Amino acid sequence: MHTIHVKPQEIFQALADPTRIRIIRLLAETGEEACLCELVDSLLEPQYKLSRHVKVLRQAGLLAAEKDGRWVYHRLVRDVDYLDIAYDLLRALPDSEGLFARDLQNFHNRICLREDGRCRVGIQTASLNAAEGD
Repeated sequence: MHTIHVKPQEIFQALADPTRIRIIRLLAETGEEACLCELVDSLLEPQYKLSRHVKVLRQAGLLAAEKDGRWVYHRLVRDVDYLDIAYDLLRALPDSEGLFARDLQNFHNRICLREDGRCRVGIQTASLNAAEGD
């Protein structure tokens, strides 16, 4: 395992976008990893948009990725004190519009489709499936 050295401002820049906050908060709330398909179906955002956001989060050292066949699973970088504090902070943010709660419910519904704990079905939201670029 290699160590990533990140400047503090890169973390804050990565978290300066509402969609990226939603991604990190979802993964922090669930403690799960997620493939891009599952993020698309959970956040109801197009694949190309989430792909860019995931890339920024990975470059900032907040997400790690593991390839499994055609799927890449993204998970929070853990056991780094300042990152764990950041995740706790994001989980504590108010959800006055219920957006985070909807993301979480969508994710729980979506992971029920996993086979042996992994996504194998691709994007399921019909309106977003046409945007799938696999």
